[in-house]
Amino acid sequence: MTLHPLQVVGVRVELPANQPVVLLKETDGVRYLPIWIGAVEASAIAFEQQGVQTPRPMTHDLLKNVIEALGGELKQVSITELRDDVFYAELEFGDGTTVSARPSDAIALALRTETPIVGDETVLAAVGISIPDEDEDEVERFREFLDQISADDFAGSEGDEPRPENG
Repeated sequence: MTLHPLQVVGVRVELPANQPVVLLKETDGVRYLPIWIGAVEASAIAFEQQGVQTPRPMTHDLLKNVIEALGGELKQVSITELRDDVFYAELEFGDGTTVSARPSDAIALALRTETPIVGDETVLAAVGISIPDEDEDEVERFREFLDQISADDFAGSEGDEPRPENG
């Protein structure tokens, strides 16, 4: 299994379906991985990226706190598989334990714990979108869009499913 480091570019709402999507970028290459996700997870990712502090811990904050309280360490989050149009991820802990997770939840937790995110080559080969450096203007426009959107803008259904580029 070949794994590539990924970084979270951000989240946005895909129109006209009003479906949130998280965009990951391969740090050692030119591919981007879009994953359509649920509104709650989109908010959790956006809150963390924007530094929003909630009065009470949200689910991903709670999980982070439980891991820390039990003396655990989240070592790596892996986007491992795409099966029947559904993405799969794993949480890998310092003691070697792995736990299956939805990619959106895994990403939200990784951001909170500053844990590396990696993607399997087979997933990136299947649905990754190559954008060479000279085409980064489009990505910059996406980043500008992300700067203008807040977590409150997300509404929609659960996801973690790939969608065609034009639909």
